[in-house]
Amino acid sequence: MKADPGAQRLLLDLADADAELARLVYRRTHLAEDTELAELNEKVDAARDDLVRAEISAEDLTREYRRIDSEVTGMASREAKDSALLTAGGLAPKALSELQHELAGLGRRRANLEDDMLSVMEQQEAVTAEQQRAAATIEHLDAEVVATRERRTTSLAAIDADAEAATERRTAVAAEIPADLLAVYDKQRSAGRIGAGLLRARRCGACRMELDRGTIASISAKLSDDVVRCEECGAILVRTAESGL
Repeated sequence: MKADPGAQRLLLDLADADAELARLVYRRTHLAEDTELAELNEKVDAARDDLVRAEISAEDLTREYRRIDSEVTGMASREAKDSALLTAGGLAPKALSELQHELAGLGRRRANLEDDMLSVMEQQEAVTAEQQRAAATIEHLDAEVVATRERRTTSLAAIDADAEAATERRTAVAAEIPADLLAVYDKQRSAGRIGAGLLRARRCGACRMELDRGTIASISAKLSDDVVRCEECGAILVRTAESGL
């Protein structure tokens, strides 16, 4: 196949545009913001789990406090009633002894329950602090998520603008290349390979393989309008003054 050397050199510009488009596709699918968002979402989920656990603990402690408070109130009423009976007098010695014993037991039990209540209150304070900490963490992380999403939108807009410019450049270059030469290039590209590369320092600019002396000699013998393909990767080898032939 033959093609004007100038047209072959345009393939390098076309390959540059395609490489730029490929880089932009990679950037779009490997945004740093996507990684940051994934990490932030994990942290948000963990903080929400902490908040849920704290809320459950707070509910349990509230029920425990109410139970103890109810018992203390009941005991206080019983103590008041027994104290009133004791003060009124007129009780038989045995009944008096039993009443005094009951009052002493009620006092000890109430004191223990009041200690338990203080312990529950301390736990409530700690759980409330944990709830506040988790809620503040969620609020802070949510703000970071919003900011990161905004940066992601900005990054995508920049990629889209670069992709549009690269596509326009590619279209303009492709329009100047003969259809048959462009078809060979595009077929190579459709196979997932680089379409063309500069031959320089005995290396293919597409696959970076060094060509042996025999191949270089064969290429040197060809006319400038002959279309040469790399035997290794199939890319069109574009020859310029840099090729050293």
